[in-house]
Amino acid sequence: MPRRRIRVTGAPKAPLRAALAALRAELGVPDAFPAEVEADAERSAQAPTLPSYDATDLPFFTVDPPGSTDLDQATHLSRQGTGYRVRYAIADVAAFVVPGGPLDAEAHKRVNTLYFPDQKIPLHPTVLSEGAGSLLPDRTRPAVLWTLDLDAEGRTVAVDVRRALVRSRAQLDYAGVQRQIDSRTAEEPVALLKEIGQARERLEVERGGISLGVPEQEIIERDHTYELAFRAPLPADGWNAQLSLLTGMAAADLMVATGTGILRTLPAAPDGAVARLRRTAVALHIDWPHHVSYAALIRTLDPHDPRHAAFLQECTTLLRGAGYTVFRDGKLPAITTHAAVAAPYAHCTAPLRRLADRYATELCLAAAAGHTPPDWVLAALDALPQQMADGTRRAGTVERECVDIVEAALLKDRVQDVFDGCVVDLSEHQPTVGAVQLESPAVIGRIEGEHLRLGERLRVRLTRADPGTAKILFTPA
Repeated sequence: MPRRRIRVTGAPKAPLRAALAALRAELGVPDAFPAEVEADAERSAQAPTLPSYDATDLPFFTVDPPGSTDLDQATHLSRQGTGYRVRYAIADVAAFVVPGGPLDAEAHKRVNTLYFPDQKIPLHPTVLSEGAGSLLPDRTRPAVLWTLDLDAEGRTVAVDVRRALVRSRAQLDYAGVQRQIDSRTAEEPVALLKEIGQARERLEVERGGISLGVPEQEIIERDHTYELAFRAPLPADGWNAQLSLLTGMAAADLMVATGTGILRTLPAAPDGAVARLRRTAVALHIDWPHHVSYAALIRTLDPHDPRHAAFLQECTTLLRGAGYTVFRDGKLPAITTHAAVAAPYAHCTAPLRRLADRYATELCLAAAAGHTPPDWVLAALDALPQQMADGTRRAGTVERECVDIVEAALLKDRVQDVFDGCVVDLSEHQPTVGAVQLESPAVIGRIEGEHLRLGERLRVRLTRADPGTAKILFTPA
């Protein structure tokens, strides 16, 4: 899945980096691993538990943002009769982590990797997450290998999952993959990403699923200064994401079939939330006929259009009820589906960066082999939903606060300047408070003023920008 990559360099005592350090302290983010955890990681990196099945003859490739080193997934795509075969290799974290050991205990404290603009706070020590456990090119690695056979329409017809040794041949990025496919220079395993991705997107439409193409706010370094920009996702981002969704849906089906598992669930949005989105669409001058479903509307929007991008950002509010749901002994929960996926779904494709994925993977391996899940997995299940909820909440706070800090740092010398903007959000309870999206630079900040109207284009004045407070504030000019 695409991940935001915001990088900031400079002296540790510079205002921006000082504010980021203060945020980490405020959130209680650890700055280093305990010595016993590092030692445990070093030992396991030298002697992982290796599988007997060898799949190193398959030329896997990875697709990630440029510069990524914590590579969770590698892919090999081929034709299979009139359909396709998707081989999806996922880093086998359990090959390195001993249940109950120092590494395991620390992972349960951290829950997930946190991405700050100036550094990354990993779930596991880098000797594993960016070294021995990462599916780096030209390195033989233990992995969990999913083999998913699809028919000509992209529907899953057979699933196999087992441990295997794999070897990636190429580390690709989204823009490079898009160029290869568009220029028709991609070799078949890469070229099939488009064919299979589009087939899966059509099935997503059929089942009523939704993939939000929300533009990402990025910090770009240029001539030793920083600029803000929005990056609209490429088609290749979506095609690659479909492979992760495909695997997560297969994992959920395996666990549901055997009666024990951990799902990523999301209830259907309440009518009030959808009604609010309809009002937002009217304010942003987006045509949403009553006979058109929410899912159908999303597919007509262009994330390069500022009004559409603002609406897509508002659509993320419908995803806020997502959580992790555990079930066992055949007693299925009331909700087994993820409303945006429109199917049962599980997180299992990012174990280097997310704790729950290691457990879901072990449950799937046991289900596929017809075995009882390991005791250490069953013992940890009930506590996982709350642990993951706490970790997800902290990661969301980190992302929001980091963007606020970077925006304030980049605009700190422009207080009292006037900008062109558009009101893209209003508080339901405080109509004098909202959010304004500037035309340039790519900033979305708080605005306070009388008579604000959603979708209104107006001139705004920057009245506050202090990276120490992590907030910017605009008023109508």
